[in-house]
Amino acid sequence: MRTQVGIIGAGPAGLLLARLLANAGIDSVVVENRSREYVEARIRAGVLEQQTVDLLTEAGVGDRLQRQGLRHDGIYLQWPGERHRIDFPALCDRSVWVYGQTEVVKDLVNARLADGPLFFDISDTAVVDVETDRPKVTFTDADGVARVLECDVVAGCDGFHGVSRQAIPEALRTTFERVYPFAWLGILADVEPSTDELIYAWHPDGFALHSMRSPTVSRLYVQVDPSEKVEDWSDDRVWDALATRMALPGWTLRSGPVTEKSITPMRSFVSGPMRHGRLFLAGDAAHIVPPTGAKGLNLAVADVKVLAEAITAFAKEQRTDLLDAYSDTATRRVWRATHFSWWMTSMLHRSPGSDPFDDQLQLSQLRYVSTSERAAASLAENYTGLPYTT
Repeated sequence: MRTQVGIIGAGPAGLLLARLLANAGIDSVVVENRSREYVEARIRAGVLEQQTVDLLTEAGVGDRLQRQGLRHDGIYLQWPGERHRIDFPALCDRSVWVYGQTEVVKDLVNARLADGPLFFDISDTAVVDVETDRPKVTFTDADGVARVLECDVVAGCDGFHGVSRQAIPEALRTTFERVYPFAWLGILADVEPSTDELIYAWHPDGFALHSMRSPTVSRLYVQVDPSEKVEDWSDDRVWDALATRMALPGWTLRSGPVTEKSITPMRSFVSGPMRHGRLFLAGDAAHIVPPTGAKGLNLAVADVKVLAEAITAFAKEQRTDLLDAYSDTATRRVWRATHFSWWMTSMLHRSPGSDPFDDQLQLSQLRYVSTSERAAASLAENYTGLPYTT
């Protein structure tokens, strides 16, 4: 098989890259080791930056997002007895949208199937010859047929556990990692949200977050120890913890049937460079951030926006300058998002061994962000999305 761009991974990064390239008249083939059903059912992020929404719309995959997505013009920061709103349009003239990653993927899969080849359920994937001008992706398709995909460029969008990052020699890779001493227990519940915008709550018992997926589905989280087991958290225990941590006079948390429950470890991970020869990494293949700052999906979108422009310049004009600059350009934004995610996480979560001194520092920071226009503007600017070439 022959194509211009081989894309490994049918998550948001790989699928959006394929769509942007198709719109530019550039051929690609997307390969994915999971089934279509699995890819479209993965529960992940749900907050889209303003420019992510704009890019999806411009790419022709935003119709359902525009109909069903929930525009939010702010978030609430809370600590016991107080809740303050951060007004995004007033502070930075931008907003965010609540629209689940599962829905983004469904939209992108449908677009991809109309644009070009998409192989699900593949196995034995490998990336070879990336230091030549004819890199290859080898894999076995769902029918057991061994295939070789010859490309001009390979995009590794296959997540943290994928093969792409491993194709960069270990001696050339530098990794940075921070493993946080807590996790999120998340639930989906068939109940009308109790808030119009997300609530980020600090509490002596630990962090809590109230989000949503639709006007009838709530998405909520509580901070737990990473060693906790889902089966130890009954529905009643989760609702009790949420009600305690989000308690506010005059406000009531609605509860309802829990349809999904999972525990997500918290960590930051950055691997560089994001390019080796004709192989380019994007999304979770190169970096992971804790979900507190709502950056994961949006950071993957930023990667592929920059990468698509670089590949287009290469394919159309034989320019290599943008490809050569891709790793540095993308990594600068990755570290900005990594810092913001760490900052939000550190401000809102209680670490094991925290003492009253630590608590007062966090509360002081929350009060400052909530009452200083400049501090609030910094949060708003980072939360709603910085330029792609920060």
